[in-house]
Order: sequence, then C-alpha cells, then structure tokens
Amino acid sequence: QVKLVESGGGSVQAGGSLSVSCAASVYIYSMNCVGWFRQAPGKEREGVATIDRDGSISYADSVKGRFTISRDNAKNTLYLQMNSLKPEDTAMYYCAILGVARGMCNPSNLRLSFWGQGTQVTVSS
Repeated sequence: QVKLVESGGGSVQAGGSLSVSCAASVYIYSMNCVGWFRQAPGKEREGVATIDRDGSISYADSVKGRFTISRDNAKNTLYLQMNSLKPEDTAMYYCAILGVARGMCNPSNLRLSFWGQGTQVTVSS
C-alpha cells in the first residue's frame, strides 16, 4: 500500500523560509516521477517541483530560484526547501507520485497517482 505522509510547513512572514518533508512507504527513487504540488482555497492545483528517476529536477516558474526539491533515497523521503517565501505561496502542500512516462516528469504534467494528506504553509505579508 502506497502511503505518503507530509510534515513540516507552518506559518512564516514574507521573505522567510520553511521546509516540508514527505515520508514514503515505497522506494521513491524507483518512481518515474515524484514531486510537490499545492492548492490554495478557491484555486486549482499547481505543480511546484518534480524529480524523476534519473534525478532530473524541474520547477514551476513561480518558484524557480526560491524552492529546492530533493530526496533522500535511504530514508525514502522527499523534501521541499522554500526560501524567500511570498504571500502567494500560501497553500496546502502535497507530495505526490505522478503517473507519467519517463521523460514526461515536470510540474505542469500533474497526473497524480498517489498523494498525501498535505501540510499547510501560510505566508503573511
């Protein structure tokens, strides 16, 4: 059974940093594509960052240069380090396994196979 459990998040002022983690019950390094997406109230899901089986990383333009996705294969854990946070980054953040073929792993291709319960990130101005 695939289980993804997010932790971290919280509240911070604009310009601050937060980190979120995702513990997986499967070998995430063997997945074609894993990543993070977010959803704010009243808004559509937005892919944030992805990492594929080969370690190639992609970011949404809205977070490029500010967010860093990484994984610890030994711990089956996915991370998202968020710096220079803005109020518009406020959302529920979810980690996910994406059901895409190799070479198709990017945040705009948000075909979700499994995802966690999410963790809230709130950025105040």
